[in-house]
Amino acid sequence: MQFGSLQLVTNLFLSPLAGYTNLPFRLVLREVGGLGLTTTDLVNARSLLERNSKAIKLIETNEADSPFAVQLFGAVPEEMRDAALYLESIGVDSIDINMGCPVRKVCKTGGGSAMMTELDKTAHLVKTMVNAVKLPITAKMRLGWDDNNITAPDLVRVLEDVGAAAIFIHGRTREQGFTGTVNLAGIRQVVEAAQDIPVIGNGDITTPESARHMMNATGCHGVSTGRGAFYNPWIFKHTDHYLQTGELLPEPKFAERVRVMRRHFDLMLEVFGEKRGCLMFRKVAPWYAKRFGPAKPFNKTIVQISTRENFESALTDYLDWRQQFVSADGELIERYRQKPMMPSFMKDDDEPSDAKRKAIPVPKGPVEVW
Repeated sequence: MQFGSLQLVTNLFLSPLAGYTNLPFRLVLREVGGLGLTTTDLVNARSLLERNSKAIKLIETNEADSPFAVQLFGAVPEEMRDAALYLESIGVDSIDINMGCPVRKVCKTGGGSAMMTELDKTAHLVKTMVNAVKLPITAKMRLGWDDNNITAPDLVRVLEDVGAAAIFIHGRTREQGFTGTVNLAGIRQVVEAAQDIPVIGNGDITTPESARHMMNATGCHGVSTGRGAFYNPWIFKHTDHYLQTGELLPEPKFAERVRVMRRHFDLMLEVFGEKRGCLMFRKVAPWYAKRFGPAKPFNKTIVQISTRENFESALTDYLDWRQQFVSADGELIERYRQKPMMPSFMKDDDEPSDAKRKAIPVPKGPVEVW
């Protein structure tokens, strides 16, 4: 896929997930494979201009994290423009404007989903940024504020006219948050509203099949996933293979899941230091454990770690305890295996017979203040 001057190896994207899509997670996903573009957590433009230490940490990157985009939020055109100029000067590949965040403290400043309610102001802001920099400016939005205010199709037309290079559309309204089902018909309306720029669909992408289903049902040019990647870091690699060949790759073995989790832990400590890295990893490890099978003792101890030694001890104890549930090859005995998760919007004839219809929970974090 290409938008603006940016050429990507796949049409698969990592959605920003506040508090989670930091540099260690982005690097883990890149190492697993299949990912076209990563995007940082949302960053306040004003904080970036003030060189706030937390904002600077949010955009931390390295040579292995390429290409990558920074997601900005803000409602003051001059601040967004100047932040874009700064990001361009330090080598960022693309800038994504957050027009979809439903968090109250973002919306009340005129940013996030609030930008979908004032099209003229939003168009002016985007045009100011586009005119200031050469790198691609994209926008991430929802379908609208609520079911009575579906503004995304109109907004896409306006943004394309002022030079936006691509649109990321989450198939829910601001009012929905992450509840309910993704609206594929709504995404299709956005795709049809765009003339030449690519539209990337987002929402409930949890498997390769759900990614293909969204693309077939909406005509979107690619898909972006956030929670789906957090639940399953292999989703990009498997989806890319499936879209190209129609073949589903086998699920990773337990040993591979542990290897990737350990790599994530190592990167957390490398980027954030032992104390903070361990603290942050407490909310990460239980997501890996969701695919381990029985894991209650692991979850109980891993959320208390403060040192690398604590991590190694918790993992060693868990591996010993887990032996009672595995066969000679080290994999779970059949009755303990978990079924793959499929989004609820998929029809019965689209999903495998053993798939469970349930949604991925929302990770704990900033969204709790909605």
